[in-house]
Amino acid sequence: MNFKENIKNAKRIVFKFGTNALTRENGEIALSRIYSFIESISELKKQGKEIIIVTSGAVGMGMKKLGLDSKPDLVTLKQACAAIGQGELMYLYEEGFKKFSVITAQVLLTEEDFSVRRKYLSLRSTLNHLLELGVVPIINENDTVSTSELQSFSSDGVMVCFGDNDKLSALVMSKLDADLLVIMSDVDGLYDDDPRVNKKAKVISVIEEITPEIENLGFEASKMGRGGMKTKLEAAKVAVRSGGMAIIANGKKPDTIAKIFNEGNVGTVFLPMEHLSSKKRWIAYATTIFGKIKINEGAQKALIKNNASLLSAGIVEVKGRFKEGDVISIINSYDEEFARGIVNFSNSECKKIIGKHSDEFEKILGHKNYDTVISRDNIVIL
Repeated sequence: MNFKENIKNAKRIVFKFGTNALTRENGEIALSRIYSFIESISELKKQGKEIIIVTSGAVGMGMKKLGLDSKPDLVTLKQACAAIGQGELMYLYEEGFKKFSVITAQVLLTEEDFSVRRKYLSLRSTLNHLLELGVVPIINENDTVSTSELQSFSSDGVMVCFGDNDKLSALVMSKLDADLLVIMSDVDGLYDDDPRVNKKAKVISVIEEITPEIENLGFEASKMGRGGMKTKLEAAKVAVRSGGMAIIANGKKPDTIAKIFNEGNVGTVFLPMEHLSSKKRWIAYATTIFGKIKINEGAQKALIKNNASLLSAGIVEVKGRFKEGDVISIINSYDEEFARGIVNFSNSECKKIIGKHSDEFEKILGHKNYDTVISRDNIVIL
């Protein structure tokens, strides 16, 4: 089966609508375009497909109500704009889908809903239940209480923040085992060069593998948006590593959604690469990183080539503060992150057993629950 058939036969689909796809050039809401999206999605629902929508636009709507011409720098003002605009944004979707007898549900998410595994599993269960009931979940980041960029909470730990809805849509797609992620933006797809600089740049129709060369084709966000091609590429990478497909398409062009599912050659299509288990996807993409463990070249080779567990003998340095069961970053001798995993010991315990054999653990620590620092089943190579 070719990729066009896979697109047509996709059962569970995540649509991400960026701010620029929902608004005109002057920042006003493009009502006719939004209703066109809703009509196309309702038609897909009639075909038995399960639909999840991740939407931007709340901050932009709040800005318009407040008479702001440019996105505020002050975080609290952004949060205020989101609080003002979210209700209006949801009303548009709810009223639009109501005309096609489709029930919607608002879901506002924060980083913690993904980084805390208990909350993540509850969220996954709730969203699956909504889909079973035939409901279309309308998801947005809870900008009123979330910050907009990555925050470091220690010298060696990073709290997961979505930063933009591209990443959020990829996480939702990955966690719900969706077949397809469709990112609707204001660009025709991924270009072989920045089209704003090179007028001869062309859209790449199909990408079989997201190589470093492909990743270098990302460019920055536009005036109203928060992401840019870089974040869309990162979202596509999550999608294809989760065993699904991704499409970046221009939502400002007429009938884009219908053309995607009827013609299959709209925008840039990213083909699936591999299929990580649900647990490994959570480790790789949706967790708060509490610390880092630097390992030597031999240990790195064993993890990558032999799918080995991480042994204490391969550890060079331990950074950050973490406890047993936390997700930590595994870095090489050049301080480059290449893997993540669920650690079996705290940071203080790891420091005590650096370079030691597991036979010495009980004598050093007073207990020995594990022979490995991170078990192979809990390691994901990035």
